[in-house]
Amino acid sequence: MGKKRKKGIRPEEVQQEMTKKVRQAAPDLLRVRQGEPDLLRCRSTSRSPWIDSGRFRPSTSLPGSLETQDPDHIQLSICNIMAYRKVCDVQGVPLEGEVLHCSQDMDLDWDLNKEELQETGPSIERMQMKHVDCQRSDPGSDPHPELMEPIQPSVSVSTHGRFERLQEDPDYVSHFQTRSPGHKGHRRHQCVMLRYALAGVGGLILGILVGWFSHTSSVSSSLPSPESSDLLEELLRRIQADKINALQRSFSSQSDESEESRARYLYRQWVGLGLTDVRISNHTVLLSLPGSKPNTITDKASHQCFLASGFQCDQRKPRDVKKQQFSYAAYSAAGSVQGEVVDVQYGSVDDLKRAKENLNLTNQIAAVKLGRAPLLYKLSLISDFGFRGALLYIDPCDTPSGQNIWHQAFRVTLNPGGNPDIAGTAGSLTSLLVQPISALLAKILLSSPSKEQGTCTPLAMPPNTERKKITLTVGNQLSYKKIYNVVGYLKGKKNPDRYVLVGSHHDSDQGGGTSAIMNQLIEALTDQTKRGWVPDRTTVFCSWGGSVLGNIGSYEWGKDNSVVLQSSAVAYVSLNSPVRGMETLRATASPTLLQLTTDIQKRQLLSCIRGGNCPGPNVSSLQLPGDGSFFANLLAVPTLEFAFEQSKAEESTSFLSVAQFATESPKTLDPLFNFHETIAKMTAEAILRLVNDPVLPFNTLDIVLDVQNKLKDQNAASAALLSSASALRDHAAFFQSETMRSANDPKEREPAHLRMLNDVLRDLEKSFIIPQTPPGVHRNLLYSLPGKTPQFSILKFAQEGVLHCSMTSSRAVKHNSLNKESLCLSAKNLSQSLILRAIRSADSLVCFGLELFENYPSFRK
Repeated sequence: MGKKRKKGIRPEEVQQEMTKKVRQAAPDLLRVRQGEPDLLRCRSTSRSPWIDSGRFRPSTSLPGSLETQDPDHIQLSICNIMAYRKVCDVQGVPLEGEVLHCSQDMDLDWDLNKEELQETGPSIERMQMKHVDCQRSDPGSDPHPELMEPIQPSVSVSTHGRFERLQEDPDYVSHFQTRSPGHKGHRRHQCVMLRYALAGVGGLILGILVGWFSHTSSVSSSLPSPESSDLLEELLRRIQADKINALQRSFSSQSDESEESRARYLYRQWVGLGLTDVRISNHTVLLSLPGSKPNTITDKASHQCFLASGFQCDQRKPRDVKKQQFSYAAYSAAGSVQGEVVDVQYGSVDDLKRAKENLNLTNQIAAVKLGRAPLLYKLSLISDFGFRGALLYIDPCDTPSGQNIWHQAFRVTLNPGGNPDIAGTAGSLTSLLVQPISALLAKILLSSPSKEQGTCTPLAMPPNTERKKITLTVGNQLSYKKIYNVVGYLKGKKNPDRYVLVGSHHDSDQGGGTSAIMNQLIEALTDQTKRGWVPDRTTVFCSWGGSVLGNIGSYEWGKDNSVVLQSSAVAYVSLNSPVRGMETLRATASPTLLQLTTDIQKRQLLSCIRGGNCPGPNVSSLQLPGDGSFFANLLAVPTLEFAFEQSKAEESTSFLSVAQFATESPKTLDPLFNFHETIAKMTAEAILRLVNDPVLPFNTLDIVLDVQNKLKDQNAASAALLSSASALRDHAAFFQSETMRSANDPKEREPAHLRMLNDVLRDLEKSFIIPQTPPGVHRNLLYSLPGKTPQFSILKFAQEGVLHCSMTSSRAVKHNSLNKESLCLSAKNLSQSLILRAIRSADSLVCFGLELFENYPSFRK
């Protein structure tokens, strides 16, 4: 035995004692070979449940010297030796010889990691093996592994089970098959192996699951929780086209179509649907309404009188009176003016300059197309060039294909927003007499050769054509009336003082579909609260009055609550005109919400209502029409809107939405209300994300990329602008990666930290509000005007402003040529200075956020 002793395992001085102990145990070992495996248990008071159960786990080194061990410990070591001997015996190795010597061809590291085996020489026989101290337990006990004492740090733990690692040996199967079929320990070994295999597989699966979930939480921590996903799916299931149709029928069945009646109806509906706090308010405002007689245009040469539609006055039928009165420009000057019709096309500075080269424009009447620039901006230029009246029309070549507007007149409002009486303008917001007309009447007045059918030819007055002299009569009347707003609250729990606004309107000739969608959203959301869901932030549902005459209701309510909204409004979700066609799904959003809006649109388009023939995402940050204008333009509240349009808006047609045609019923536009359902679902998802996400779904980098994109034109951007934009991008990228990403980790979601972070995200757009812009242009620089080359709106008009300034400044103030040029160039430089100040302000806010969170306790390393 001494001849085969492994060097380094037992000291020489205890060899005789060890041999004696083994010989004493020999009778028991013989009985084990004869079929009495229970005698494998050591007769010591320190029995191990691992040994008793056949799951012995040698994982620590054998004692270096048995002389230093007490007798019980020596007995335990003999127990370990016997366990090893049993395994060797099972594998068919002769019992004689060295007790710890097993077949070299078999890897018996058990739960040892291979790097923990200590080799004292090149031969595998010179390994040192490890053991585990037997734990005290009652005889025969076999506790569940989870109830056992924790493994000490020195013990090697592997995600692989013992027999899984044995199976890694390519010779394992052949070794197993070399056993004698009649071996008396065969059945016990199979049981032991099966138990080890099950334990190993269980450990492997547990390790995989723990690793998977820890990896998922670190990589995809920003994804909605399963509860949020289930909530969204349940919310979307409750929004159905049939329900919206029923709500629309109920809304349309009201006999009293006055605004007050509609507002009170909505009030009762919202209270019944379960909103906790619903309020109805009114404002007395100055409205511009059509007169008792339709506005007319009379040709002085032929004495023919035309209505706005193009039909002659004596051809008017009684049923057409209301329709003809609908065609007017609210807040236009009233009276009559005579003058020649001058073709100024789209009313740009270049168009006006060409017209001025040929004739005197003072007190003339301009025929101007809608499109390519804001209406109020065009009218301001026309007024500055000396015109006395303006006829507005839409060129048929600018309208979607298949839409015939030749005989359709329309309504516009010249009110940029709010109650005009407050401004002290006595109701007229321009000195011009403004009248919308049909394309048919424009063709007659311009003597244009364009045809109603066939190839589209833009309307234009042929060269050397005698201009018609006309009399324009506008009979608008001013009247003080009350407009009504309905506001209801769905209170949040964690941040009840942070508001997500959802706005629609209930005007008698523009409501209906929007109110039905709003009611469906309220019903779906309150149903979830009845099931136990409580939103994080408060949702404020708003139905505005006076929208079609200049968003009066939203402006007045917004100004009354501006102090609270500036510090507490998170976002505005618009339902201004959700279904105005059935061809193109379009989304408009501030840069902060571009990513969220795109994600929602992609999700909904996967099940689009046209059976797979779905358009791609169409999201932009153009100026928002409707009631969202106040919140986006004056308060810089991030805003988004989903809508179906007749066709994709192009550069020349993007401003046509200011034209309000006689509305078609929602049933006519969308008979099955499928388009209404799609918009409602997309809006519901946006609301849920905005009120529920711990970190607001805002993207700082989208703002920075939008700024840099607008500065691509090197001629319009100074070196200071480009440098500041680059610095903002660097800081915003660091802010988004280091601050926002860590905040999305549930472990870092301390309420105070999240609140500070969300406030920085919310306020970033406020840096881009400037004091003054040209008429019709948003004060929020992040909203751009349509065009093939994106740029800041005030820079887009900078070149026109210089030309306009040089041509008109002499009429207002007397300047010599040098002073005039200096004055105009300073206006251009002022625009760049305002943009530079906005970028630097945003950069300062981002840097403030970085410093704030760097010093925040939870961020300290």
